[in-house]
Amino acid sequence: MSSAFSRLDQLSRELRERLLAAARELGSPRSDRMSNTVRRGRTGAVGLIVHKPLRHLFEDPAARLTMAGVARICGERGSALVLVPRAEAGVPDVVATAQVDGFVAFCDPLEPERRETLRARRLPVVGLDAPVAPGEPYVGIDHRAAARAAAAHLVDLGHRRIGVISLGPARGPETAVVPAGFDGPSGYVANRARLDGYRDALRPVVADGGRVVVVVARGGEEADGAAATRALLDLAEPPTAILAMSDRLAFGVIAAATCRGIRVPGGLSVVGFDDVPAAAAATPPLTTVRQPHVRKGAEAVRMLLRPALTRAALILPTEVVVRASTAPPRT
Repeated sequence: MSSAFSRLDQLSRELRERLLAAARELGSPRSDRMSNTVRRGRTGAVGLIVHKPLRHLFEDPAARLTMAGVARICGERGSALVLVPRAEAGVPDVVATAQVDGFVAFCDPLEPERRETLRARRLPVVGLDAPVAPGEPYVGIDHRAAARAAAAHLVDLGHRRIGVISLGPARGPETAVVPAGFDGPSGYVANRARLDGYRDALRPVVADGGRVVVVVARGGEEADGAAATRALLDLAEPPTAILAMSDRLAFGVIAAATCRGIRVPGGLSVVGFDDVPAAAAATPPLTTVRQPHVRKGAEAVRMLLRPALTRAALILPTEVVVRASTAPPRT
C-alpha cells in the first residue's frame, strides 16, 4: 500500500478512492493527509530536477543563486521544494514517484527516459536554461548573443590569438585541445549556443590570419579551468586572451596564469561567464557576462504555478561587465 500512496496521482479516481477508504479502515496515519491532497488536486510541492549530483546546487555559486530564486517563489506561494538529482544506474528515478504539482527542470538537456516519464505523469514542466523538448516552455537567456558580445569585447581590444575553454563532455579522461575548433564535442544546449556565439564574433579574426583554439575542460570547477589554461599556454603560440565558459573556469585561468608568472591582464586577458559574486572580488576583478540567476529560478517557478503566464520561452537580459581582467594585448 505504501508504494501506491507514493504514486496516487497516477491512479484512476475510482482506485484512489478505494485505496484511501481501505487506509482509513486500517487507521493509516497517512490516509487523512493523502485524502486532503487528492481532494485539493495538488500536493503543495514543486520538484526541481537537476542533471548533476545534488551537491552541485550548493557548491556551484551560479547554481546556488538560481536555486535561491526557485526557493524564494516556493516560499512566497507556500510550496515545498523537492530536489530531484540525476538518475543513477540501479536506483529508482525519483521523477517517477515524487509527490509534486509539477517540475522545474534545471537540466541541459533532460534525459530522454526522464522526458518519457514526465509525459506519462502528465504533470506541468518548465525548463530552466533550456526547453525540456522543442516547443516546451522554458526560462533562460540568449546564450549565443551573450557569448558573441563577450568575444566581441576581446576583438575590440585588438586580440588576435584567443583561447576558448568549453564545458565538456570531453572525449577522453583528460583536458583536450579540440582541433576541430568550434565544432568540437558539446553535450549541452547552452554550451553549444555559447560556442556558436564565440564563433560569430571571432570569425573575422580567423579570416584575418588570427588564431582561435578551443579546449574542452573535464569539468566546471576551478581546477578544470586551470588544467585547460595550461594546455593553451603550452601551445607554440599561446593566446593573449581566454574566453572561459563560466566564472569558475575563469578563476582557474587566472590561477594558472599567475603560477606561470603571467600577469592578468598585462600578459593575458580573461573573460568569464555568469557574474557570480566572487567575480567582482577576484584579483583582478573579472570581466564577465552577467546573467540574472535569481530571477531565472524565480520566473521558472512563477511560470509553473501560474499557467496563465506560460509561454514558449521567457528570455532574460544579459550584459558584458567590463572589469580589470581584460586589456589590449601587449605589442
